[in-house]
Amino acid sequence: MVKSGINVLILLLLMMFRGLNKICLDTKGRITLPVRYKESLSLLSSNLLICTIDQDHCLLLYPFKYWEQIEKQIMELPTLNPTSRRLQRLMVGHAAELEMDSNGRVLIPKELRNFAKLRKQVMLVGQGKKIELWKYEDWNKGREKWLSTKDVDLSNLPSELGTLSL
Repeated sequence: MVKSGINVLILLLLMMFRGLNKICLDTKGRITLPVRYKESLSLLSSNLLICTIDQDHCLLLYPFKYWEQIEKQIMELPTLNPTSRRLQRLMVGHAAELEMDSNGRVLIPKELRNFAKLRKQVMLVGQGKKIELWKYEDWNKGREKWLSTKDVDLSNLPSELGTLSL
């Protein structure tokens, strides 16, 4: 039991979602997660995921273990602050528990699919501790917009990025 707990802790520390995957939404509203994530998600979160909305009209998919920490931080924000309350309503209010089946498939609730306008083709975008799900066309349009933006306001960057070298 202790060894299993250590393995989960190691996975929690090491697991990162990265890269792009063009996937299909089936007629029931399910996606199939890439094989390379399936075993880790099974060990890390017992196949339980959380899906919620993002301000860019995509969906965010978190392993349950990661989501627990995020949800706790969001719900500890002051409810009388309008920005905090908005974040609580949007992220936690729209959060849905999803279970990955033995084939790596996850059923995305219809309301969330409609919010992100997900149809047949979906772009799965690894973002470290979470996965973004985008309508394929919206992802491509957004990427082109982000790449064509020449005048980036560097004054809005977090101070932590000041030491980043790419």
